Amino acid sequence: MMVKPPKHKWAFRARFRRHAFGWRSQQAIKRVKEAISEIKQVARSDGVLASEGAVLFLEKLSPALEQVDSSSGAIGSAVNHAIVTLVGIIASAPAARSLREAWLERLFAAHAADAIPYIEQLADHWGELCVLPDLASAWADRLLDTTRSALSHDSARHVYFHGTPACLSALLAAKRYDELLELLRDENFWPHQRWAVQALVAQGKKAKAIRYAEGCRGQWASDIDIDQLCEGILRSAGLNDEAYARYGLRANRRGTYLAWYRAVARKYPNKSAEGILKDLVAISPGEEGKWFAAAKHAELFDMAIELANRSPCAPQTLSRAARDFSQSNPAFAVEAGVASLRWFIAGRGYEVTGAEVLDAYSFTLAAAGHTGRVDATVARVRKLLANSRGSDEFVTRVLIDRLSTP
Repeated sequence: MMVKPPKHKWAFRARFRRHAFGWRSQQAIKRVKEAISEIKQVARSDGVLASEGAVLFLEKLSPALEQVDSSSGAIGSAVNHAIVTLVGIIASAPAARSLREAWLERLFAAHAADAIPYIEQLADHWGELCVLPDLASAWADRLLDTTRSALSHDSARHVYFHGTPACLSALLAAKRYDELLELLRDENFWPHQRWAVQALVAQGKKAKAIRYAEGCRGQWASDIDIDQLCEGILRSAGLNDEAYARYGLRANRRGTYLAWYRAVARKYPNKSAEGILKDLVAISPGEEGKWFAAAKHAELFDMAIELANRSPCAPQTLSRAARDFSQSNPAFAVEAGVASLRWFIAGRGYEVTGAEVLDAYSFTLAAAGHTGRVDATVARVRKLLANSRGSDEFVTRVLIDRLSTP
């Protein structure tokens, strides 16, 4: 007998009408976050009710976002984060089988209608959403024939099928590993091949899984995804040193160099900060200056200055360091300030203003005052200007005017 879902008045429901946001991504992101907060709040006391809200939200999400400007990637990231959160809520809910089956039907229909698409990633979690191995197996059987056609290299049989990842995920959850591997035997598309890697891991064949993943590298495969997957396999086997050496550095790349360093350091606390930084610098030749902030964060001040002088470093970042360390570490602040002026003069920096240049100079001299080397520091700046052929004329003029002022 079908269990009826609980009734509830969801605040997000009225906000997620079709084309509700036009092209405005910021408002859409805000509403997505509010909806997730609302569902999570309910989940604290009623997992089934929260799951009903999660399914409803996922049904309404794509139609509401169809016209939103997604060029920055921010709305896509917000939606993908929401999907991961909601999948966890739905999978953990103590729902009757009949209700879970109804949720899956609704989600599959929403996924099929996902025109942009926004909830495409949902299919990757299908086995998790099924929860029960026999339910996952039933879904695999239902999707298998069409998935075979979708994976066929025979143009007469090949079709696009939105449910292909759902089928692969269901096979994995149902522990039908050999069948999954056979299905993917001739596959050369990495998003599908990664399911074979997971099947090999589930069979305890971790070394073979890594070899398989490495063999998938190519023009259309994601190197960072392969690195992350292989790193995880080695770490799960307790081989942390090998994981670090082979994959740990590239697998943890982030949007900034400081965040990249922090990610590696957090995952491998047994490695020294200096060792990690040296390894990261080694795999990014020509970008040494971009590691200045990471070295400063690790309190490797001598290393930070050495890196800042080896290749271009954002002069505004160096100027802020000169300001912030003027009293606590004036020697470092002076070196950061002089490096800042060097890169300003060399034409580095984004939309540089005269005020920024003058601030860098003032911060540098203030720090020099704490070391008793103001005159020597001014002489260093004059030398930079004297050797400034092909430099930024605007910056040079600002500094020359400042130096000529009593």
